[in-house]
Parts: sequence; C-alpha cells; structure tokens
Amino acid sequence: MSEETKHISISDYNYLLPDERIAKFPLAKRDNSKLLLYKHGDVVEDIFYNLPKYLPKGGLMVFNNTKVIQARIHFRKETGALIEVFLLEPTAPTDYELMFQTTHTCSWLCMVGNLKKWKDGVLKREFEIKGHKLTLIASLNRDKTANTPGGTNHWIDFSWDNANVSFAEILEMVGELPIPPYLNRETEESDKETYQTVYSKIKGSVAAPTAGLHFTPEVLQALDASGIVRDELTLHVGAGTFKPVKSEEIEGHNMHTEYVVVHRHTLENLLAHDCSAIAVGTTSVRTLESLYYMGVHLAINPDATEAELHVNQWEPYDLEHNEAGLVIINGKVITVASAIENILNYLKKDNLQALHSSTQIIIAPGFTYKIVKALVTNFHQPQSTLLLLVSAFVKGDWRKIYDYALSHDFRFLSYGDSSLLIP
Repeated sequence: MSEETKHISISDYNYLLPDERIAKFPLAKRDNSKLLLYKHGDVVEDIFYNLPKYLPKGGLMVFNNTKVIQARIHFRKETGALIEVFLLEPTAPTDYELMFQTTHTCSWLCMVGNLKKWKDGVLKREFEIKGHKLTLIASLNRDKTANTPGGTNHWIDFSWDNANVSFAEILEMVGELPIPPYLNRETEESDKETYQTVYSKIKGSVAAPTAGLHFTPEVLQALDASGIVRDELTLHVGAGTFKPVKSEEIEGHNMHTEYVVVHRHTLENLLAHDCSAIAVGTTSVRTLESLYYMGVHLAINPDATEAELHVNQWEPYDLEHNEAGLVIINGKVITVASAIENILNYLKKDNLQALHSSTQIIIAPGFTYKIVKALVTNFHQPQSTLLLLVSAFVKGDWRKIYDYALSHDFRFLSYGDSSLLIP
C-alpha cells in the first residue's frame, strides 16, 4: 500500500482553474454560498444554509476552533528597505497560549521577505499602545536558524520595552492578517472578520480553516435543532498548507507539522458515536484521522510522551494493516475504539483534560479513513495535498465533483463555495 501511494504522480491531480473562478472576496452573507452535495456517487447542488437537512440525525460534527493570528509584521530599515516577517510557529515559549501572554521577549520560526536586504543588525518598529510609546525589536538568530529542520525558515528573537504589553496585544496593533497568496490582493480591514470562522477561539493559525467560513449562528442553531451534536478541536493551520507539491511523485513532498489539541470530552463523544464523525474542513480531518495513529503509538508504548505521539507523514502507509485498514501490532488488530480509549486512559492517568500533540500526516489515495464518514470542504487548488485528501475520501471520484463545480459556476478556494461529501 505504501509504495503505491508514495509513487502517486501529482500531475494526475491537475485541472484547469481559470483565475475568474477563484473567489477574491467572500459573499455578503456567509451561508448564501453554494453547496455541492456528493452522495454515493451522485452530485446535486443547493444553498449552504440547507446543510443540516442532509446530515444524519444524531451525528457528531467536529469543527476546528483555531483563530487566525495577524502573523505578518512589516519593518522598515533605515535604508528604506521593507522587510516582512511572517510568524510560522512559536519556539520560545513553544506553547501558543503562553506565547501570546509573554511580555518583554519571545521567539518564532518565521519566513522573511526581502531577506537579502537584512544582512545584519536588528529591525525596529516604533508605535503607541495603551497611550505608551513602544519599540519592537526583531533580531535574526543565525545559530539557531542553522539548526532548524529544512533551513528555509528563520529563528527570530523579538523584544520590546514595555512589561505591561503582551505579544498578543502587539500583534493586534501592528500585525496584518495573512490572507492566502493566490488572492493576489492586499489584506483589507473586512478580512479581519470575514477570514475568521464565527466560532474561532484559540489563536495560532496563519490560515483559516476555510470550510468553516460558511457557518453562521443561524446554521449552527439549525444543526442543534436537527439533533446534530457539535464538538470542537484545535489544529493550528501552518503556512505549509499553501505549499505546492513540487516533486513529480508525492514521495518527494515534505508535509509540514501542525499542532493539535483535542479535549477529553471530544474523545468521549467519538466513542459515544461509534468513532464516526462529520468533519468540517480538511484540518479537522487531519486531526481526527491522526488520533487513530496516536492511539496506536500508545498501544506500542503506553508511557509515550505527548511529543512522541506525533504522527509522521508516512506512518499510515508503512505500518502493517489488515484489509479493513486497521493496524496490526504483534498479531493484534488495533480497532479505532481501542485507539481512542488508549488516548483517554493516557489523559486520565495523568489527570489531563486535553491531548497536546502534533501531526504531519499526508492523506492520499491508498489511505483508509477510520473516523471521518462525511466531510464539509471547499474546492482546492490543482495538484495540492488537499486534493489528494479529497480523492482518498471519495475513492478517486474527485473529477466528477470538480467538473460539476467548474461547469455550474461554483466559486473556488478559500472564499469560494463548499461541498458536502458522503462517499
């Protein structure tokens, strides 16, 4: 199974996406977007606000409650050169919650725009906050950058001269919301609202979980009224979500790491629903499907640390599986329920309320879905890992879906229309 998947040619997942089909702005009302319904191979369309009537009563729907941070900071050098520092992931402290509360200093892995103009010295940005002047200083830590995996991102140390101001407040004041590069436009004030889901809570993403952008309080109420159980998890979306697959075969593509938080009540909800879920967005998919492999890690080593529960890119393909796609360890089949129970027992043992770990999972044809039984998702870029994920979910039938969307005026990508996929 693993070898076939690794040798998938990304060019087989190409389609012509005219620029005019990419939605540059959202609709005035989120839930008025079009909804493509793919069910057991048939395709029809509707309006998003009718979504609840297509879902199984009593089903469990899982949302990603991450919040997009204003991750782009611009500094102007005395020479006049403009340097953009794009925050990717916190390094000191590494915990997102602690990071946003820090005062005085912190460090991030960042992408740096116009790096060639920043040969040496520090970058400074002066502004007023809470009626006080403040200077934010950014310095490039070359030693630590040299030791980061891949070497394309840079370790930046930030410091500021006001102990009453947190890093979260600094970003609110000088950071810019990072809208996707393919929109080919500047961030506008309206994006601060429209590029967040109405249920976003936990700061940390540099891109929105865009399937969630269609939901309104009215649609959420309609879900509740129709007996759908709602739950949330957190996956902080990294900039790697936009990273194109450059290699001919997907084996050459290095998946980015994303950080996940899943609470005990969510795991209990999964068990109560036969380990089946309706996922809102590919980020929820990656988290839910990673849980199974985290539970497998605990079957192998019940004393693993949270960091050791990290799911590697090719793990779902390299481990021994049975015909149903379940992992076999020492002749014993690890069921989905036992994997989830392993995580619950692990949390209970240390009296933890939530699992904090990370995943690098790549979901592509050859992958067997364990938990996600229905998926709400937007229309993704050609030759992207997200399109591979969709193809794996609909057993290779993605062209039927995309041909329909292209020929029926659906809008594509982050601010575009959505689909409900039920294989």
